[in-house]
Amino acid sequence: MSTAQNEAIAPAVRVLGRPRLLAIGCIVLLAVAGWTYLGLMLAASGILDALCRPSFGTIGPSVAQAGLVFAMWCAMALAMMLPTAAPMVLTYAELVDTAARKGEPAAAPLWLIAGYVAVWVGVAAALAALQVLLARLSLLDPAMASASPLFSGAAFIGAGLYQFSALKHACVTQCQRPFRFFFANWTEEPGGVLRLGLRQGLYCLGCCWAMMLLMFAVGVMNVVWMAMLGMIMTIEKLGTTTRFSRALGVLFIAVGAGFIVSAMIWTKA
Repeated sequence: MSTAQNEAIAPAVRVLGRPRLLAIGCIVLLAVAGWTYLGLMLAASGILDALCRPSFGTIGPSVAQAGLVFAMWCAMALAMMLPTAAPMVLTYAELVDTAARKGEPAAAPLWLIAGYVAVWVGVAAALAALQVLLARLSLLDPAMASASPLFSGAAFIGAGLYQFSALKHACVTQCQRPFRFFFANWTEEPGGVLRLGLRQGLYCLGCCWAMMLLMFAVGVMNVVWMAMLGMIMTIEKLGTTTRFSRALGVLFIAVGAGFIVSAMIWTKA
């Protein structure tokens, strides 16, 4: 290999040799890709309208439209969920870096991220199918601004009650303490690390699925709520107890009750 070729690939080699930098770069790249795709979708209907009253269009039986819905949910998963996984991925990257300094083999963080993303791609497919079903049942309006007030209230109350469940607490605890998980399940094989990513993705799903469903209540393409829920899920995973989760549960139940009460008042009026 020539000197020029060596100089050309040197930066890439340096990045691959720095697991933490590689992990950060991958997370940022995928999250930015998700937000960029969502931004391009929203640009067609105007920025202000996109922020205040999300629009996606009527969902029909078209395969192309269903594929577009799936692509939208994939972008939302990357935009909302990858930042929440950053502490977990960086913990693994630090362990890889420590192993490298000791001369011990370790698989790159990309394998872990691939497993995590695979889980959320599967979730995106399920949510896309659910969106199509709800639209056909007329539980979501044609413009996709939001669900009916009663449906939205039920979604918030359900998410609030889930915040107090044993499954939620078990999953959020795993998400908050990734070092213990990696220490107990350490492997140097890429396939094994891919499976660790899948398991962490499932823990994340168990922690966050109810909050993801709230997007149906507030508007599937409501970027303000997207950012808020993403930030909330990140803060929850950075904690060391379940107090924040319980506080969120109370808040969600209160919001849900507000939706239902307002719906009843408007119905009587």
